[in-house]
Amino acid sequence: MENINVSFILLTFSSLFTLINPIGITPILLSMTEDESDSEYQVIIKKGIITAYIILTIFAIMGDLIFKFYGITIYAFMIAGGILFLRNSFDMIDSKISRESSTPLETKEAIQKEDISITPIGIPLIAGPGAITSIMILSSQTSSYVDKCIVHINILITLVITYIILLLGKKISKKIGTTGIRIIQRIMGLILLVISIQFIINGILLLMESQSKL
Repeated sequence: MENINVSFILLTFSSLFTLINPIGITPILLSMTEDESDSEYQVIIKKGIITAYIILTIFAIMGDLIFKFYGITIYAFMIAGGILFLRNSFDMIDSKISRESSTPLETKEAIQKEDISITPIGIPLIAGPGAITSIMILSSQTSSYVDKCIVHINILITLVITYIILLLGKKISKKIGTTGIRIIQRIMGLILLVISIQFIINGILLLMESQSKL
């Protein structure tokens, strides 16, 4: 029986959870659905989560194929992903919603749509470029069936937790207030900052290792 890599489990969950940032996106979601009833809000959240799950699962499965098709090396993608995560982490530390999630124009257009659950809520609000990049990098590092299962289980667990947080969005927002949301977001931003630096370091080490073999 293969050993379970606990550090990989923690890395996968923490990176995905901080990049999705359910606490941080709650205020945006509430503003976009302020005219919806509680039952309509629940349906929107559910469809958004399902959309995000499908998108993240597709990229988890297709990640290696995308790398091979475009001739992209994993270390180049890790360095680029780490830089993207750095940008997101600074936004979170400054208590801003990541610029990768959705633009004001996208949000305005979404409110005018009949169905906003798929876009922009499912993608890019929940399954944004950062989360997709993270999943592709982590999936490409899996060498065993157990690790591949860990990635998919973590996607599911993270989205279930995100669903619960967003479902309780109004209560959480009232309970902890804007200050509480900002504090949590800054803590998550700090965690993401550490993860992003580690991704860059790992990418550079892989690059140096590949060059030494030439």
